[in-house]
Amino acid sequence: MKAIWNNKVIAESDTTVVVENNHYFPKSSLKQEFFKPSDKTTSCPWKGTASYYSLEVEDKTNKDAAWYYPDPKMAAKEIEGHVAFWKGVEVTK
Repeated sequence: MKAIWNNKVIAESDTTVVVENNHYFPKSSLKQEFFKPSDKTTSCPWKGTASYYSLEVEDKTNKDAAWYYPDPKMAAKEIEGHVAFWKGVEVTK
């Protein structure tokens, strides 16, 4: 699977975890130069507290376009160490 934004592959992995129709990519598969930490957090009743990254690709920013659970609840332990995308990031084979 590939995550693409602004015509750049920002993550690529053969081993994503699918939860609620979102592909979670292993953090090791991210092209780190495109990811900037964000202060945003949200809460999910069964997954826990999500943290976010903004994407920066060729002078364009996609604020809070990637999320992850640094310490997921037991029901979501399979996505620990993984990142998912939204806000126009294309996830494709």
